[in-house]
Amino acid sequence: MTMEHQNQQVLQSTCCPCAGHGNHSITRRGFLQGVGGSALLGVALTGLTWSAVSGAEAGHETAPKRRALKVKPILVYDTPQRRPQTSWRSWGGIQTEQDASQEVTRIKTELNALVKRADFPLDIQPIAKVNGSNGLPSEAALKDADVLIVYAAGGWMGAFDALAKAEKDMIIFCRHKSGPVYLWYEIISPRYLRQHTDTLKVKGVDDWDVVIDSQDEILWRLRSLCGLRNTMGTKIVAVGGPGAWAQPANVVPNLVKKVWDFDIKTLSYDDLGKLINEARADDTAVRRAGQRADAYLKDAGCSLETKREYVQNCFLLDQVFRGVLNQEGCGAITINSCMGTIMPLSQTTACMTLSLLNDAGYLAFCESDFVVIPSGVLLANISGKPVFLNDPTYPHDGMITLAHCTAPRRMDGKNLEPARILTHFESDYGAAPKVEMSKGQVVTNIAPDFALKRWVGLRGKILDAPFMDICRSQIDVSYDCDDLTLAERMPGFHWMTGYGDYMNELGYALKRVGITWDTLDTVKKA
Repeated sequence: MTMEHQNQQVLQSTCCPCAGHGNHSITRRGFLQGVGGSALLGVALTGLTWSAVSGAEAGHETAPKRRALKVKPILVYDTPQRRPQTSWRSWGGIQTEQDASQEVTRIKTELNALVKRADFPLDIQPIAKVNGSNGLPSEAALKDADVLIVYAAGGWMGAFDALAKAEKDMIIFCRHKSGPVYLWYEIISPRYLRQHTDTLKVKGVDDWDVVIDSQDEILWRLRSLCGLRNTMGTKIVAVGGPGAWAQPANVVPNLVKKVWDFDIKTLSYDDLGKLINEARADDTAVRRAGQRADAYLKDAGCSLETKREYVQNCFLLDQVFRGVLNQEGCGAITINSCMGTIMPLSQTTACMTLSLLNDAGYLAFCESDFVVIPSGVLLANISGKPVFLNDPTYPHDGMITLAHCTAPRRMDGKNLEPARILTHFESDYGAAPKVEMSKGQVVTNIAPDFALKRWVGLRGKILDAPFMDICRSQIDVSYDCDDLTLAERMPGFHWMTGYGDYMNELGYALKRVGITWDTLDTVKKA
């Protein structure tokens, strides 16, 4: 055997840095990882039966919806009394109870319009009127809210201090030209945020939380907070246990639990294999999988370029996964050892199954890489759209190629993109979609670091959806920063990509969990 042949064996490319499957060779990424498998982490799912799982799956075509963000609007003002030969009122156009009542009506109108425009669920609670120390919401009312919008028309810092004790996210709104001018348009920075000093002094509130006039600025902040609230405490099934690309498998999942409070539930491959075998023996389940496969393949935008049986088996696996998710009350799933272990069990690859789950509104990720999974959960919860976990390449000439075999087709959250159903590239087996993503589409890209301390954010635009000998769904993405800056500052490995521009929302959410949002879209080419 030649040295060249030996190197080709050792450096055989796969999508995950784990030991080779079947022949136990060490892959290129396995070589980089330098560690073997580890014990399964997370709460183990046991006692699952096909009868219970199939019953939980029946009738559930879509995933659980996002929880509505509870918003408590609070108007802070005062009603000064005239006094002779002295300053008796502060700046601002809200000076009387009549002014305040008219302002409440104005706020209601604006919030009702926001709810109609919002592409995420909102629950607007009754407006509180705080005049001095009178009218402060009860402790129970504040506790029930997710976020406070403080309309800072007047009053002094006592009201802000009292509201801050609730330790809720707070947006401070001031009017300049959108209505009667507010006092705090003048003094929100020196009086409150900086507390009469030159540096920020208030814990949990900063300049990101101040909005002047703009309803659009309120809207994207609420979108961000809705995404964050739905991400914290995410329940996720990890088939084969949680992992972390090229990292010790017991470190990153524990960090994810600490930062994001994820509830990771492990489904062993032994238990999954039993469920798949029982599903395969269920004539009704197999017939339904075949009917669903036929309906899917009739789509004019879909072409079959692999064996139909692989596609049907993907739908059967989809039914198994949906049942497990619904039974456990989870909206997210990820698969460890998806490059080999699952194939003999399911008689297909998981690629298309994960795509189907994403299109139905679940969050489904390959490789069980908890370095990148939280970014996908957050971006999906902010945008309300599926996301694309992918392998990045090396940036050059103002573009970078992103590719993987598990892309959703419903990338805009509504419409199915055209797709070729091929084999999974690296195994040349099973079913994987080559999703023809829309050229010219603006995308948000996230590159998380291994330490869960810094995420790089890159706004881009899809230039092309090529067909190279790499993972099936592939896009060339352009960006505005220079190539060397991106190459030097991108951390970790896997990226997360979604349709639309959510750079502001991501940064606003991440500052609340202590992760730095390193945005490169503001770094222009020389």
